[in-house]
Amino acid sequence: MRVISVNVNGIRAAHRKGFFNWLPKQNADVICIQETKAQIDQLSEEILQPEGYFAYFNDAVKKGYSGVAVYSRRKPDKIIDKLGWSDADNEGRYLQADFGKLSVVSLYLPSGSSGEERQAIKFDFLDKFMPLLKKMRRQKREYIICGDWNIAHKEIDLKNWKGNKKNSGFLPEERAWMDDLFGSVGMVDSFREVNQEADQYTWWSNRGQAWAKNVGWRIDYQVVTPGLKDKIKSVSIYKDERFSDHAPLITDYDLDIQ
Repeated sequence: MRVISVNVNGIRAAHRKGFFNWLPKQNADVICIQETKAQIDQLSEEILQPEGYFAYFNDAVKKGYSGVAVYSRRKPDKIIDKLGWSDADNEGRYLQADFGKLSVVSLYLPSGSSGEERQAIKFDFLDKFMPLLKKMRRQKREYIICGDWNIAHKEIDLKNWKGNKKNSGFLPEERAWMDDLFGSVGMVDSFREVNQEADQYTWWSNRGQAWAKNVGWRIDYQVVTPGLKDKIKSVSIYKDERFSDHAPLITDYDLDIQ
């Protein structure tokens, strides 16, 4: 089972850059997309219904902002698009597809980089989301939570970690939250289960020569319940083409959802 997660920073822009030409060649079972930045009625047929896939969207109320999507080869048994609080639900930040005893989620966690107000919203989101993650951990289901979590967990996960200790995405409180997620809660960072190397990033600033010099952050994850820990076969970050300021995160699991 191949699962792809990618923040497209505008699904129409990614389309123009060839994303939907690349996608059919990947043989993915589920594709989780974040930051669609579009309403369904603004999308072309190629985006709305890629050949061979069922498509689901959760748009933000605000046009041109946030939004998530899921494409899947198999029709899900159930779709969940609400978390229960306005900053999540009005901003289109969560979409869950259930396949039997497996749930695959597309998550777009808020960024706090634009200022104190958005950072406060991000902290509130983390506070409200953690109990749900603990509940997922207790359920008799397996979860793959794909998405842009907007937090680099450890020093190895961003190039300039020394200069970013006071910046959103690498704040001590955010990193401690990730410590809890992968520690006491017991969730698994699927990428680090397979790849322990440095310089593995999924996002690069558009400023300066960040992409050319690989001055990046690893803020995109596929977080899984511990029952899937031994099912992670391989991980990769696709960088041969650029569809947005994020790179697709591809994970193969020893699973079958057919």
